[in-house]
Amino acid sequence: MPTTRLPFESIKLDGTEANEDHGMTQCALFQLLPPEERKYIEESKHVFKYLHMMPLDTLGVPKFYPQLTRKMKEITNPNLIYPVNADIAVHICYDKEDARHHYIPIEPFVFQDFDALVDQVAKKISVLVDQYEEPKNAEQKKAILESCIDAVCELKTEPRGGTSKKKLLALTKFWKDNGDGKKIAVNPFEFKAVKYLIIRDNVGLGVLDPLIHDPHIEDISCSGLGNIFIEHKIFESCKAPIRFEREDDLDAFVIKLSEKIGKPVSYFNPIMDATLPDGSRINIVLGKDISKQGSNFTIRKFSQTPLSVLQLIEYGTLDYIMAAYFWIALREGMNCFIAGETASGKTTTMNAITTFIPPKAKIVSIEETSELQVPHQNWIREVTRTMQGKREGEGSRVEMFDLLRAALRQRPNEIIVGEIRGVEGNIVFQGMQTGHPAMSTFHASTVEKLIQRITGDPINVPKTYIDNLNVVVFPDAVRGPDGRMLRRITSVNEIVGYDTYTDSFSFIEVFRWNPSTDTFQFTGNMNSYLLERKIAPRKGIPEGQERKIYKELEKRARILKKIHESGITDFYELFSVLAKMEGEAVA
Repeated sequence: MPTTRLPFESIKLDGTEANEDHGMTQCALFQLLPPEERKYIEESKHVFKYLHMMPLDTLGVPKFYPQLTRKMKEITNPNLIYPVNADIAVHICYDKEDARHHYIPIEPFVFQDFDALVDQVAKKISVLVDQYEEPKNAEQKKAILESCIDAVCELKTEPRGGTSKKKLLALTKFWKDNGDGKKIAVNPFEFKAVKYLIIRDNVGLGVLDPLIHDPHIEDISCSGLGNIFIEHKIFESCKAPIRFEREDDLDAFVIKLSEKIGKPVSYFNPIMDATLPDGSRINIVLGKDISKQGSNFTIRKFSQTPLSVLQLIEYGTLDYIMAAYFWIALREGMNCFIAGETASGKTTTMNAITTFIPPKAKIVSIEETSELQVPHQNWIREVTRTMQGKREGEGSRVEMFDLLRAALRQRPNEIIVGEIRGVEGNIVFQGMQTGHPAMSTFHASTVEKLIQRITGDPINVPKTYIDNLNVVVFPDAVRGPDGRMLRRITSVNEIVGYDTYTDSFSFIEVFRWNPSTDTFQFTGNMNSYLLERKIAPRKGIPEGQERKIYKELEKRARILKKIHESGITDFYELFSVLAKMEGEAVA
């Protein structure tokens, strides 16, 4: 199983420091802490124990931040702690010898070995767990385990809470009748640590659980033997102290992980894609025969609430005039692809701009793994089905192609495809041809390469259909003037059409990111084919006066800025405001 190797030589705690919190408020270290941190560690005493384990004379006292902000990207040598919840805090510590910072989850057991005690408690509660019905969800399973642990453990110094007295008496009686009836004496620190570990490992994802709970993490990856790496929204690439040192331990871990998810991998089925309960996407590859570095896994995390367009404007991903352009285009049923490389921000961008789709629209989304988040009420969310883990006759494979054909019969106002890779792309363009607006993500770095892939095998869209695609947006992960990684929409392009005589395609770049100034240029100002030739006539602007559409664009940009300045940034709040505006002159 994985081991934990702290990046510093920890100080061994004496008996009092390791097990109790007597005298904490009189401790000199406690007096040095800011009020916010004192309040937090009074509820989460294990964080205070962790501070006592650190060599503070060489590392320094970490600064406590109740919340992280994007401005903290500017910290060059971080040494800080922030809370994830009452059980988990995180220590970010810079490494002088590596570009990656250390990401250290601080959990209630504080890096101490509780294996023997956990095994002892687990054996005793196994008698009690069997009297319950099979739990329907993780919360029920957690509640059952907590009740059973309360029944078999006896605190040395103070009463525990959580399980009702009546229930506790009933469990204790059952255990006396069916078990050995002897309770395990533990102190409060041991009790909290053991309860946390048993629930973490049986309900959660074990050592990965604190990483899953941290909303500041984007990616968790294990590339084989060695450390687990993470991509942090603020501190970018970091390394966790969790590491695998033996191949058989790594293989056993990924097999157990896949079984917990309900999609087991084996040497016959070594690759697995799935969605975790929190919406994160996981990919597992088992075995050194197909992965030369050994088994590996990657978890791509997604926020419960996606980033809004206004939040992306705050982060510099786009500006108000570009957002207003998307607003007009999607309100008028234009077809849009978000194209780019892996981890460029395609799904984030597409989620954000779905708020501009008319609020009364019926939307059908089609994905292989659930990533899309759409704010509309009339949303049909469909995912493909594989045969993995199924016996013959239990169900058939359902591909993107099948779901798209079905979607065209459901009279959608918008079809959103998670990602186009194969023959389903042909169906998307057929839908566009018959008047079904569509959005999708696509792997391509330029318009030319996008068209090459769409018109070539296996998608094979006829060249004369290409002009049904109106807008191609290119988000990308780029280096800013200070060398830091940024996400920017580097280019927005309008597809004009296909010339059969020259066998060539024409397109116009309407927005371009300027890397030297980190600003966006509206290169399509007074020269947009889409705004003047497609959208202006739809909005009833007379021929010869098409350029009035640019005043509409500026008006929408001002409205978005005004909404932003009013303090509204949340994804669903923005959609609600825009929905209320439906029917007014701007809509």
